[in-house]
Amino acid sequence: MLIGTVCFNQENGTFFSNTANQIVGEENCIFVAQLYLMNQIRITKIFSFETGHALYGYDGKCRNVHGHSYKLSVTVIGKPIEDNTNVKFGMVIDFSDLKKIVKEEIVDVFDHATVFNKNTPHVELAKELSDRGHSVLLVDYQPTSEMMVIDFSEKIKKHLPKNIQLHSLKLQETDSSYAQWFAGDN
Repeated sequence: MLIGTVCFNQENGTFFSNTANQIVGEENCIFVAQLYLMNQIRITKIFSFETGHALYGYDGKCRNVHGHSYKLSVTVIGKPIEDNTNVKFGMVIDFSDLKKIVKEEIVDVFDHATVFNKNTPHVELAKELSDRGHSVLLVDYQPTSEMMVIDFSEKIKKHLPKNIQLHSLKLQETDSSYAQWFAGDN
């Protein structure tokens, strides 16, 4: 869809654009380019959730059960919808659609749950907590921010529309510590 034109004015040597496609003084204009909604655009939505975990075998304090107030930034990339009859015209993806995916796959699952590696003796603790009514997740990896962000990338990618790609994730564990995942690196 054409959204504007960029021209060069021969009289004064300036560039100008006109988004209404009505070029004033076009006799002095050398056409340079037309602007289309063909650009790749990145959009980001940020989510917050509380999750506990323990790192079995770790030699520091994080071997103990503890929790974090996580912030997850989800960035997707795509082209804005060009069909002006579509109610989502001009959007890469409706923020509410992205929110629905991330809430269902990540936030609603991990929020106020405790995550343990199912391949460690923490399974016994997990069973005890679960038997007492606590929300427990058993995963097949060490539940570090690094491994969680990889897991999250796989969960989110499966549910994005075909024309949208997951660009990056940032999982912030504390104010000064976070793990990032970039599609371009993988």
